[in-house]
Amino acid sequence: MHAAHETPDRPPLDQEALGDAAFLSARGIPQLTVVESTGSTNADLLRGVTVDPRAWPDLSVLTAEFQSAARGRLDRHWEAPARSSVSVSIVLRPVNAEGRPLPTQSYSWLSLLAALALREALLETAGIPAELKWPNDVLVRGKKIAGILAQLGPMGDGAVPPVVLGTGLNVTLTEAELPVPTATSVLLEHPTTLDRTALLKSYLSRFATLYRSFCNADGDPAAGMAGGPSLHKRVEHVLTTLGKQVRAQLPGDHEIIGHATRLDEYGSLLVVDSAGHEHVVTAGDVVHLRPWTPPGEAGGESGYA
Repeated sequence: MHAAHETPDRPPLDQEALGDAAFLSARGIPQLTVVESTGSTNADLLRGVTVDPRAWPDLSVLTAEFQSAARGRLDRHWEAPARSSVSVSIVLRPVNAEGRPLPTQSYSWLSLLAALALREALLETAGIPAELKWPNDVLVRGKKIAGILAQLGPMGDGAVPPVVLGTGLNVTLTEAELPVPTATSVLLEHPTTLDRTALLKSYLSRFATLYRSFCNADGDPAAGMAGGPSLHKRVEHVLTTLGKQVRAQLPGDHEIIGHATRLDEYGSLLVVDSAGHEHVVTAGDVVHLRPWTPPGEAGGESGYA
């Protein structure tokens, strides 16, 4: 295993393994495109579904070895070294087995579903125990290893507005290359493998299974899925946010401080304040969500953990 301060080997993705027809067809992936470099895979697919919707059917995948203009939530920008990450976007056109569109209010679960799939892939492929931070991050020991960004495409002439779901996983970033000190990478978490191809295939496999199950349940997060508990239960079980005191900063300098208790049926976070009032915080509204300790109490450096 490489020492964290050395620059590790960064081989390219194995395009033959990723393009294997048996692998793709078993997961219902119609096409998987690997590009050497692009601005942003999400931006490329948003443009693609707008210009030529038929060219990008449900579960089409685009992955890039390097992204120069990647964006996270709130338009945050970062740039990782080439071949150091898994940068992948998927086109989703959610319909059930009969072709009936899912209600758009179920779309808020898609980024949580992706985070769950990535958590399972990290555990089973690299031996890394991960948790979810609401609304769209994957953490290892409290540090961010991956972020997920879902963006709604245009309605077009179809009845199903497409979603472009982007995932960025830090794989071989060294400590010096991390975007912020609160980030981490697969390399830094004592993994059993650093194989980006294996990680990507594992993520896509798990995502496709969970997604198909969710679609066939008409986007009902309370339905049992893929031979186990419901999406709602699975997410709550690994959501590190729940049970914590949090400070939710909302647009317009409004904030809520309280106890994060549960997710509602739309995947929104319920926060109970000191007066016992329950607030619904949606992923689209929250600017920051941080653990919070009252000043003067143990661990309460200026209120932010």
